[in-house]
Amino acid sequence: MATKSFSPNEVQRIIHTLHRPAVFLNMTDDWPGRDWTLEHLAICLGEKSVYFRIGKRDEGHGPLFETQCSYVEATLAEFLCWTKGKSDSSVGPFSSYPLSEYWAYADYKYIVLLFQEKATMFKDVVWSDFGYSGRDGRESTLWIGTNGANTPCHLDTYGYNLVFQIQGRKRWHLFPPDDADCLYPTRIPYEESSVFSRVSIIKPDLCQFPAFRRARAHVATLQPGQVLFVPRHWWHYVESVDPVTVSVNSWMDMEIDDEARVGEALTKIVVSALKTTASLDNKDNWLNPTEEGISSHDENIKCLNLAVKALMDKRSTQAEDSSEFAGRSGSAALKRDAAGRLKTKATDPFPPFPLPFGPHLIPVTCDGDCCQKQTASSLKETLLSKDNAHFSPPNRTEPQPTDTHQQGEAASISEELKENDRRNGEKYGSISTNDVLDCLLHPDVISLVTQLMIDRQRELDPK
Repeated sequence: MATKSFSPNEVQRIIHTLHRPAVFLNMTDDWPGRDWTLEHLAICLGEKSVYFRIGKRDEGHGPLFETQCSYVEATLAEFLCWTKGKSDSSVGPFSSYPLSEYWAYADYKYIVLLFQEKATMFKDVVWSDFGYSGRDGRESTLWIGTNGANTPCHLDTYGYNLVFQIQGRKRWHLFPPDDADCLYPTRIPYEESSVFSRVSIIKPDLCQFPAFRRARAHVATLQPGQVLFVPRHWWHYVESVDPVTVSVNSWMDMEIDDEARVGEALTKIVVSALKTTASLDNKDNWLNPTEEGISSHDENIKCLNLAVKALMDKRSTQAEDSSEFAGRSGSAALKRDAAGRLKTKATDPFPPFPLPFGPHLIPVTCDGDCCQKQTASSLKETLLSKDNAHFSPPNRTEPQPTDTHQQGEAASISEELKENDRRNGEKYGSISTNDVLDCLLHPDVISLVTQLMIDRQRELDPK
């Protein structure tokens, strides 16, 4: 058996102490899942087809959401032929999409459904080595893509992520939860477990999204055999950088706290109410393909009531525990774990310890220089783009041009922007349903409404 960098208990201590992304090395060398190359999987699945998401390689300045993609159903054998540059009948439905112009992604494929006739393959992914006893590939998803395949920048509303890279490399752009305002969150397209960013991370439009310049990108290129830890509520944009990539994702600790559950229920009510109302600007495909369908208003209200009741019950229990503890301990400070339970040093299963960063655990650091170069380049490109000239540049102080040519060029750009602003000024006053939703569903607004709702319930039932 291969020697592991860390024992399962050590990995658990590391994960419960980490507050930023990190990469584990030398933990999967003996996993049978290391053999899950595209060629191997094509043989295993045979004639079984899967859905692929198709996107244009030149996607402009906006993120390409799942609702805007094309989809084809094909076998992995056909996909394999397509990745090798073939264009005959062996590529099946991919014949309509030249490899030089399009990328393809089989994403979110639940392994328990994909290999239900080959259940022995579940054990090829050994999450028990990371301290999750009895957990294997059954609770994971498979991701297979070409160069350029990507997942729009988003955060998962609950759980944290472990990513096992098998074939090819993927580049991860990760942003801390505090950077939410820099990433312009949106709930359209709607997915219950995700909040998307309106910014294209690779080609950001800095005139439309100026705060993105302050976003702190943590960049890591995941190599085969490595495992990435993505902490709870970290934003991430993922892109494949090799001709073929294969990886396995598993969401851990999926429990969502009661206050967040109330927020999710509120969000679902607001989105469903506004987006199912017939109007001229409600023609967009707003429901993410990962969602099964639209719940009725009565169903959504029922979920909200259950979430509010659970939250109030928990707060009532916590208040009783605090009162009892204070009676026994005087003015002693109360400490609680992430679930709100009282804890002491004796009951804390993972006390703090120095993180063993080194050759086997690599922290994903903030790539400040890369971010500055990227945003500077994107700003110049945006300012010179006629397609985006109707956006006003943000107020900023910049060095003055030092020669006549630069002064003339700057003046020309400025005049062009002003003229386009004048011609397109009416666009600033055009507020859409999606604009209203972005404001109503801002995390701060949802948090405030949640508290107001709890206060109202407490007044109605003060016991």
